[in-house]
Amino acid sequence: MDSSVCRIRTQESFATSLLSRSDLTTKHYWFWWETLWIPANCTWADLEDHDGIVFPKPYQLYATIPYAFVMLMVRFLIERYIAIPLAKALGIKNVTRVKPQPNAVLENYFRKCTKHPSQSEIQGLAKKCNWTVRLVEKWFRRRRNLELPTMLRKFQEACWRFSFYLTSSIAGFIFLYDDFMAHVVHHLAAIVLMACSWCGNYVRIGTLVMIVHDTADFWLESAKMFNYARWENTCNVLFIIFSVVFFITRIILFPFW
Repeated sequence: MDSSVCRIRTQESFATSLLSRSDLTTKHYWFWWETLWIPANCTWADLEDHDGIVFPKPYQLYATIPYAFVMLMVRFLIERYIAIPLAKALGIKNVTRVKPQPNAVLENYFRKCTKHPSQSEIQGLAKKCNWTVRLVEKWFRRRRNLELPTMLRKFQEACWRFSFYLTSSIAGFIFLYDDFMAHVVHHLAAIVLMACSWCGNYVRIGTLVMIVHDTADFWLESAKMFNYARWENTCNVLFIIFSVVFFITRIILFPFW
């Protein structure tokens, strides 16, 4: 009797395992539907390595994870040791903002309720803190200003983006010269568009899309940098160049060619 029960339970467990595997297979099939991912008259079997030809593999995108940490370190170094000295050379000063007087009640209200209290809320807080309405308004104004990025911080971010887009554009042109090196771009890319192009073997197209989108951006970031330094003429020239490059790359090349 016990052996029969064990046999039945074993058969039920095996059947459940088969059903779960079948369910996973069905989900896997629908997610990697060939009609959705690859061109007509092609199958995933065509993208398997053969005759010395090596195709991209989705698991290779894991390489972008350590690169992301490297990029964070590079950004820190650029903002700290390049952007700040450059900002000082251009006359951008780091303005020190006045901190509001410590007040636990107002700080708690600022964090959990609202950063822009109404007049009635300010009056209630003034009574609770035994302050005047004007002092409470001044406290919230100074507290909000602390969270706004300074001109130096904006310059640092623009300098980082300028460096990234410029390097990305130059690297894109270099990589496209050798199709082998084009694969390296995808190891550095962590965006959905590039991931999809990699999985579907749209390697060269994905690289071209990245170049088209990045080529104009470093002109914009450089214009921001000189705008923060109040070099208006240089900023205007760079912005005009950005507009022309943006129009050619994204309005003409990207959609039509």
